Amino acid sequence: MELFLIIIILAFIFESMDSMAGMGFGTALSPLLFLLGYTPLQVVPTILISEAITGIVDTFFDHEFKNVQYSFRPLNDATKIGLIMAFFGCIAIFISVLLGYFAIKFPVIVIKTYVAILVLFMGISGFIRVKLRKIEFSKTHPKLLIGFSALAGFNKGIGGGGYGPVITMGQIFSGVYEKSATAIVSFSESIVSVVGILTFFLVSFAGVQIDLVLLPSIFTGGFIAALSAPYLVRVLPNKIWKYFIPSYAFGIGIFLLVKIIML
Repeated sequence: MELFLIIIILAFIFESMDSMAGMGFGTALSPLLFLLGYTPLQVVPTILISEAITGIVDTFFDHEFKNVQYSFRPLNDATKIGLIMAFFGCIAIFISVLLGYFAIKFPVIVIKTYVAILVLFMGISGFIRVKLRKIEFSKTHPKLLIGFSALAGFNKGIGGGGYGPVITMGQIFSGVYEKSATAIVSFSESIVSVVGILTFFLVSFAGVQIDLVLLPSIFTGGFIAALSAPYLVRVLPNKIWKYFIPSYAFGIGIFLLVKIIML
């Protein structure tokens, strides 16, 4: 019971950071759960289920608090960006789960190291981006966001994390308003997570054993956080996010590398 209580608290903390900064839940929580002795097939599917639900909650409250406005008739820019990221992220997560857990079975340590270095790079690039002229999304090439979306989806399927840092910084590079970027992540990530869940259940029918023992504790902490974090995004000034997001990305990268070394 003490261990599950700790996991609830950790899930609450990292989901709060994820909702506010667009990154950190899977990326930061997965290594800790691995250190506690849980396997990828216990951690990754559970995180995907939790983020699919909390992402929907985040999306609703972000819209209510006007962190971002979605419109389907007609499609506005925020909805277009979210759907683009979701579409290519879904393709990537489907492929990565099949390859990582069924066909090739990539070594976990290789993927963790790759994601850690990538997030560090994104954090450093984010500081550089703050000093550059802001570019409107309509003036950039959609291929840039497509590439980030595919890379983020691949990371998500392999290790349960590495989606938020990549896709958030990718949006900022494309000129998306910082608060909107963190909110749109929840929208796209919830869709991508649903496809990841379905893919895991697909490979489970082929003999891959998934274990959802962590789901009650991770979902409890994540759901509570999803209810409160969008309000904090609303009230904090946008200039904070310009520096907080790359700082957090850099910190998450260092955190991952330290955990990898400790394994």
